[in-house]
Amino acid sequence: MTEIQMLQEWIDSSQNIVFFGGAGVSTESGLPDFRSENGLYRKKFAYSPEFMLSRTFFDSHTQEFYEFYRSQMLPHGIKPNAAHYKLAEMEQKGRLNAVITQNIDGLHQAAGSKKVYELHGSVHRNHCMRCGKFYPLEAVEKCSGVPRCSCGGIIKPDVVLYEEALPEAAWNGSVAELERADLLIVAGTSLTVYPAAYLAQNFKGARTVLIDLSASLPQNNNLLVIREKVGAVLSGIKI
Repeated sequence: MTEIQMLQEWIDSSQNIVFFGGAGVSTESGLPDFRSENGLYRKKFAYSPEFMLSRTFFDSHTQEFYEFYRSQMLPHGIKPNAAHYKLAEMEQKGRLNAVITQNIDGLHQAAGSKKVYELHGSVHRNHCMRCGKFYPLEAVEKCSGVPRCSCGGIIKPDVVLYEEALPEAAWNGSVAELERADLLIVAGTSLTVYPAAYLAQNFKGARTVLIDLSASLPQNNNLLVIREKVGAVLSGIKI
């Protein structure tokens, strides 16, 4: 039995499936990941990418933050890929309970997924730090310098920066979904990196699928490891 056939069998025999994805889910759409050989964290900037994505840097170097954010973090013209569309189809046909994502690009929703828990926020939501007024992505993307509200306050993206806590509602919702799931599909991220590893510990089911090109965990009776691209794997599944 091939890995895809086993995945199909596990999906067919499961009642409560949850998908947990990371940066590797969106790389097939053209977005870079963070830690791979060509990832964002390997590029050279005036400051380290980790520092430029911190709350300290946002508060102290706001203009430089936005220069980096606009050029490196926004999904300019990026569209959903086969993985996003298959997950939306699985949800629509009652085969997938929820998507938990570490990505901020909104591609799951663009593909049609409805129940999406965004652990790191979204570039599509922005709020004034003074009055709380909401602004869409375009308000940040199309202006120059520091985006400001009509009240004069600074507009901040609703993305989780280093030194900030994960959103409580998304975290609690993810935990609840994992606790009642009987199959967990993890893709484009490693089960060895936190907070992914910690969150995955809330999964109480018997079977886990790990789809990741650089997966290092050994396969066993309860863990199916597929070292392929996420879109290529999921597109082969019949729902």
